Amino acid sequence: MSIPTERVVAMEVILSECLGFCYGVKRAIKIAEEHADGKSCTLGPIIHNPQMVERLKAEGVGTVEDLSAMEEGTIIIRSHGVGPQIYQQARERGLNLVDATCPHVKKAQLSAEELVEDGRQVIIVGEKNHPEVKSIFEWSQKRAVILETETDAQNFPPCAKLGIVSQTTVSGENFVRIVAHLLAKSPDIRILRTICTATDQRQKAALELASKVDVMLVIGGRNSANTTRLAQLCAERCTTHHIETAAELKPVWLDEADKVGITAGASTPDWIIGEVYKQCQMI
Repeated sequence: MSIPTERVVAMEVILSECLGFCYGVKRAIKIAEEHADGKSCTLGPIIHNPQMVERLKAEGVGTVEDLSAMEEGTIIIRSHGVGPQIYQQARERGLNLVDATCPHVKKAQLSAEELVEDGRQVIIVGEKNHPEVKSIFEWSQKRAVILETETDAQNFPPCAKLGIVSQTTVSGENFVRIVAHLLAKSPDIRILRTICTATDQRQKAALELASKVDVMLVIGGRNSANTTRLAQLCAERCTTHHIETAAELKPVWLDEADKVGITAGASTPDWIIGEVYKQCQMI
């Protein structure tokens, strides 16, 4: 029978150099908090983090999934953005509209619009069902084609004029691979790389850390695309666990670990990261 022994060397817990709220998310949360009057709602969750959404609800900012649920008050456009028709509908309903769309997402939206007006077939590299991608699609006058994989790109038919944009949180490597397949599809291609630099920075820092530790903990909402991608990338380097809060952390995961790395998605609040870090140090 094996007898449990105490850890000879203290486990080292290392935070990624780049983690947690990005500029766009900080901006969106600040805007929402400034309108926490009990009469304001975000159209869909302001960011993909259930805990932050609940905190804002307690402060006086609700969530609705459709403008028809709002008779009066302030509607806040979430960080992922919406199509141009939503702005018109809000005005028609007499609602006060506050736009918390991430500036990087706004750039992607306007880029898609610009490419359509230039007579190009627009391609959006990203996740078909992600709200940000849906909003970019709306700004393309619903003419864009969304490609998620290299296979999608390989199957895309040739066309005269092509314009390419991306979901802001898509993997830079995946974007390059997909674009490589599209280069032979048209003699006239315009590429607008609308990936947010924060995404690149978080992924690079997470990969570097994952190469140096035994276990990675990736913190963030399970509905967060960028957090999920961080977990996928880290899992290629070491044992990785994607958790939303410290309550999900299982000490057994760290039993054999000398070094544990922590990173978090761009929509993960500092207080949640701090709770996980503290919990790890107590194990």
